[in-house]
This record gives sequence, C-alpha cells and structure tokens, in this order.
Amino acid sequence: MREKLVVIGGGAAGFFCAVNAARLNPGLQVLLVEKSNKLLAKVKVSGGGRCNTTHACFELPELVQKYPRGQNFLKKTFHWFNTNDTIEWFAARGVALHTEADGRMFPITNNSQTIIDCLLKEADKYKVQVQLQTGVEKITSKESGGFVIVTDKENIDANYVCLATGGFPKASQFDIVTNTGHTIETPVPSLFTFNMPGNPITELMGVSVPEAQVKISGTKISATGPLLITHWGMSGPAILKCSAWGARELANLGYQFTIRVNWIPTYAEQDLRTAWPLIRAEQGNAKLGGRNPFELPSRLWLHLLTVSGIDAGASWATLTSGGQNKLIIALMGFECKVAGKTTFKEEFVTCGGVKLAEIDANTMQSKLHKGLYFAGEIMDIDGITGGFNFQNAWTSGWIAAKSIADAAKNS
Repeated sequence: MREKLVVIGGGAAGFFCAVNAARLNPGLQVLLVEKSNKLLAKVKVSGGGRCNTTHACFELPELVQKYPRGQNFLKKTFHWFNTNDTIEWFAARGVALHTEADGRMFPITNNSQTIIDCLLKEADKYKVQVQLQTGVEKITSKESGGFVIVTDKENIDANYVCLATGGFPKASQFDIVTNTGHTIETPVPSLFTFNMPGNPITELMGVSVPEAQVKISGTKISATGPLLITHWGMSGPAILKCSAWGARELANLGYQFTIRVNWIPTYAEQDLRTAWPLIRAEQGNAKLGGRNPFELPSRLWLHLLTVSGIDAGASWATLTSGGQNKLIIALMGFECKVAGKTTFKEEFVTCGGVKLAEIDANTMQSKLHKGLYFAGEIMDIDGITGGFNFQNAWTSGWIAAKSIADAAKNS
C-alpha cells in the first residue's frame, strides 16, 4: 500500500511541497486540496502580474534581516534551501530569472504565468493529484498512526499532512490548527499602505521620491526607501517596511499615528543648515518655485514651499530666516497624521500564525504530532516586500517535501 501525503493549500508553499515530495519519492501518493477554484492565486497577482519570485540577497545573515518575524527560525531553514537554490530550481526547469535594480527577481518573461506553468508541469510530470473547491474542516490523528482529514466532501486518510493554507486575518480562522493542539500567535495585517484622509498631500497622487526616510512618531519604527504619494495617502517600499516592522505596534495604536518624512535623507539636519548659505548663494535671484536644489519632484517642491508659507514666485535671495527654518523642517521632518490603512494591492500578508517553537526548523514537522508539517505563511513568519515571502514559501515547502519523502522511504 502506497503511503499518502495530503497537502492542504494550493499556494506557492503548498504547491512547492507537493511537487517536490512527489519528485523526491515517486512511491509516495501526493494529493493537494485547495478550498477555492484557483491554484497559485498569489503567484498570479504578485509583482503586478510578473511574479516577484525571490530577491537577489545571497548572504544568509543579510537575508534573515528582511523578515520582521522568524529570523532565528530562518537562520536554520535557509541553510537547507535559499535564494541560490530557488534560482537553480527554476533554471533547471527552463525558467530563468532576472534581477531588477532594487534586487527583486522576476522570470525573464515578466509574466507570472511562466512560474505557474512550470509548477503545473511539474505536478503533471510527477502525478500530483489536485482537488479544488475542497474545504478542510478538521484533522484528526489516528491511533494506528496517520491522520483523517475531514473535508466538506469526504474524509481522506493520510500518512502525512502538510498545512500550507497561508495566513488568515482572524485567529478564529486557524481552528483547523488549534484543534490539533498548536498555538497561534494572534494575526494582524502586515504590508499595508497609510491612509491620510483629507490631507492636502493626497492631491499630489502619483508623485514618487526615489529615497525618503519615514519615522513613526513615539516609536522606534523607521525605514528608508522609495515613497509614493497616492490618492489615499502614502505607499511604496519605505511605507511598507514600516508597516511590516511595526505590524503589532501599529495594530495596537488602532492605525492612528503620526509619521515624519525626511524627503532628503542624504542630509543630516545640521549638515543642511550648515550648507544652506552656499545652497542659497548658488540660486541667487532665481525664483524659489522654479529652482529646486534637491532634485525633488516639482509638484512636491511647490507643496513644501506652500506648507512653509513661502511664495513660489519670490526669489531665493529674499527668503527670510523664518521661511528658511520652516522649509528645512518641511524637507526633513514633514509631519502627516495617519488614520487607517489599505491592503497593498492583492499581496495580503499577515503577521502571526503557528508558533515557531512548536515546529522543527530542519524538517518543518510539528513537534506535537509526527507526520504533520507546515509550510509558508501559516507559520509566524513574514517578510518585507520584495520577494521575501515567496522565498520563505519555496524554502519551507522544499524542506517539508524532503522530510516527508525521506520519512516515507524509511517507513
């Protein structure tokens, strides 16, 4: 009788576990069940439909720093399967990746369907069975070993189970996990944009700055990176990093807080004040609105002049010391009140999930139940934007697959 693995969840982590387990142990029967009618839905929409497959970050100490939660766990998992392994795995199946200037890696086709087709081809090659629109209601252990998976269609027997359902916004949605005795770290949103209702800055929607520093007042949360002004507030990597690192703290604040933006983070405030007379002298009688020495987008520069009470038609030579002081503050400590958040595109990510102390990082096996494994975002691991959450999905899916394939060979 062939041993059977049931993978619950048809996203990146679940699919990677299923295809690799079937490949590494052809004697294993692999069934993947997915509650929706779609496979690899996040892969499809990631990176604007291009699939941000991983990130060109190859040093493990640096790589683990990209994850607000789970770093000690990932120090172990990335030794087994990391960015290099992801690149090689896809390359071996005819999918080459290219790196963008910011480090994000995409298939050279710039089409997420390339990644999906690769995984579907692999599933077909190794005879992975797929069952869609099958909701799992409960997992129970059998006294003789193995599990019974209770679904809304039938009961399924399995020797091994890999839970890869992704993250959930509510703790109650983790019932399938807590019923097995596992503990859940309370889920809260991560990777979201900041809403600033009624703030005149939103009139600059579409304006982006290649590098800005964002600090959240009253906290230690700070991030630097590209910033985008939207019709509801602010987005871009600098904002998303703050939302990831501050996921729990910002939830506790009810998403009501103040941020300070430094639009020119290459300057320290004292350095700017020291350099100001020279900057001013270089502009001479040029109009303030027409001569921007900081290479900021012109609409943003005019807005900063307005909030500083400075006439854009006046010359640099007539700028008063009071106006100069207000402009420096607007450039380096621009305050905005945040009231609420918006999910970043379709790339919903949660902070929280299965407590990592209950999972063996070297196998992805539950420490409470032999034969029960976890992969992906169902665990209390989440990364910043840029391909890091997918890297964790590939890594954990591969480790679970290898562990299950080996266990089945040795049983």
